[in-house]
Amino acid sequence: MSDMPTADHPLRIGTRGSPLALAQAHETRDRLMAAWDLPEDAFAIDVIKTTGDRVQDRPLSEIGGKGLFTREIEEALLAGEIDMAVHSMKDMPTLQPGGLSIDTFLPREDMRDAFITLDGRGIDGLGQGAVVGTSSLRRRAQLAHRRPDLKLVEFRGNLQTRMAKLRDGVADATFLAMAGLNRLGMADVPRRAMDPSDMLPAIAQGAIGIERRAGDARMGRMLAAIHDRDTGLRLACERTFLKTLDGSCETPIAGLAELDGDTLKFRGEILRPDGSDVLTVSGDCPAGDGAALGERLGLELLDRAPEGFFDWRS
Repeated sequence: MSDMPTADHPLRIGTRGSPLALAQAHETRDRLMAAWDLPEDAFAIDVIKTTGDRVQDRPLSEIGGKGLFTREIEEALLAGEIDMAVHSMKDMPTLQPGGLSIDTFLPREDMRDAFITLDGRGIDGLGQGAVVGTSSLRRRAQLAHRRPDLKLVEFRGNLQTRMAKLRDGVADATFLAMAGLNRLGMADVPRRAMDPSDMLPAIAQGAIGIERRAGDARMGRMLAAIHDRDTGLRLACERTFLKTLDGSCETPIAGLAELDGDTLKFRGEILRPDGSDVLTVSGDCPAGDGAALGERLGLELLDRAPEGFFDWRS
């Protein structure tokens, strides 16, 4: 390509400013540098503060639910202030604003949840009435279903903030994503990885997606060089399942698609927010038919759910 970015005209990468978001932006930059033999100064990383970052004193579900960590970044992308945006795919609404496209995914990290306590205990090791802090409606519902005796409290903030809250006795345990701990090199944080058979993860957890303007052919060509096909196939199923259920990153929906050769296998679940009921579904299909499978299984759950089950939907 003759229109490669340079130090004088760098490619601008938009991202949130958290340590994890910056690590993901740096990974994207480094993969592009390697794919196109470009120097680091051919890229600029622009930090954009989102609504979800600014509002820390209320549950995410109270301040909008969908697009809380993406809206301002997407506005900058549409305005031409940045050339691409790097996102945690579990934060992404299933519909993008007109004129934007996400068709590049990096290789997926560990998709499991990490259960965090100061002494390394697992969920079953917690005493009766122990306090667990999490801001995720999915995790709260799953934990309430498994251990209704536990007390669940709102818990937001970065890793350091959450660990400090544990040390201060605000809660006995919390959750993080294994992918975030791995990307930040946090091997010293005591954690227990939750097997998906015990706790299905959020849709697209552990996956990084790169958003661009739909008509930007230059970005499309550059990004195609770092796209991971397997992650794309898995997310096509998971995100279509989520879209069919009209869900977001802040609804009690979980699901995981995995590849076994040329076969894609999916398991999903929906829960009442209080954990009193859970419906599960599973199926498989040829690897390239994941979107159709996600839609079919989502429609099956909609058909099976009793009246009032989806009252939490926005």
